[in-house]
Amino acid sequence: MKFLTDGYKSLQLDIVGTAADEDLESSLAILGESSVLVQSQVAALSYFFLLPRLVPAPQALIRTSRPEKLEQSTGTVVGAYSGGIRHYVNHIAHLLHNGSSLPAYSVRCEKVTKTKTESSDVKARPFGPITWLSILGCMMSVALFAIAIAQNDGFALVAILALSFLSTLVGIGNRWYLKLSKRKANRRVPPSDVVITYPNGSFLIIKCDEDTARELYWHPDKCDYMVGPTSYRILSLSGTLILMFGVICLGNATLDLQVGFAASYIILNAAYWVVAALPPQWNWDLSYYQLKTIPYEGGEKNETFTQALWKAIAITQSAQWVKNGSIAPHSQGWDAWVLEAEEMAKTGRGGWDEKEDVVREFPPWDYDEALTRHLHQASSEV
Repeated sequence: MKFLTDGYKSLQLDIVGTAADEDLESSLAILGESSVLVQSQVAALSYFFLLPRLVPAPQALIRTSRPEKLEQSTGTVVGAYSGGIRHYVNHIAHLLHNGSSLPAYSVRCEKVTKTKTESSDVKARPFGPITWLSILGCMMSVALFAIAIAQNDGFALVAILALSFLSTLVGIGNRWYLKLSKRKANRRVPPSDVVITYPNGSFLIIKCDEDTARELYWHPDKCDYMVGPTSYRILSLSGTLILMFGVICLGNATLDLQVGFAASYIILNAAYWVVAALPPQWNWDLSYYQLKTIPYEGGEKNETFTQALWKAIAITQSAQWVKNGSIAPHSQGWDAWVLEAEEMAKTGRGGWDEKEDVVREFPPWDYDEALTRHLHQASSEV
């Protein structure tokens, strides 16, 4: 009740965990690590990442080592005809196709081509949500800096400078460029079509050339950093010292400025959480690749895994990728069914017509009856 009678001057704010009866974990200045880390990698692609600004939980960006490649997603990438296999989906490919949105047992056909632009690469969206986070943090720093001067608060002034330029220091250490692997040899290779299978039983069949396949599916998305490992460790050590110095100064600032810092960090944490909840595609500029969905008779949705697998085999007119990727169960009955499915797929005029970019109708075949027959025959021979 003292707060109601004496005003906010009696309020004790534990912004940096200095109160004896509070834990350091309650500190507003160092909360929000998860929301900061979620978007830190794509944020470091933008020059706005170097802006002096307030950042929630800056210690999350001061790491002993940096990731060498982008995060990979769950799934299996199989070359429809090349024999290649990867037990993960590269981050850029996952963003481009949005594979996590595929319903269970669905089969989608997509064609990927490159657009002829001056900037032939993948980068952060120039004015995406993460850009506005950087601008918001910079505006917070400028506002607090002006208030600290007006209040003649030296500790707050030093804290603002330290915590703001810490983000620039950390930004230099984490600044990187996306390095997509380019094809060097020009030898003749099999068709580069790719099939991605997901744990929910869905299939994504992709038509693309060899260069695109290497960039998106076969080689990891490597991070090419602006500074080397040794320089990064020096920057990390310097950032740690600056962070501790800024926290100490903040703890000795006047209550007016502590209220300002509290409000700033609450707003920034809320903003970072909102941006972290947005689709990650909003932060990336993927215009270098053009994606086209190819519709076909019967539609993408299927009721069972067997139906989905039959459609995928019929579209690719091959079952070798099923064997290479261990997509179907390994048993005598399933092996016989996969072999028959491939034979049936090649009997009609089905498959992907590259000239007209359409998927022809599937040959008539009772895939469910065939599987029951093969499984029954296999069990009878045991």
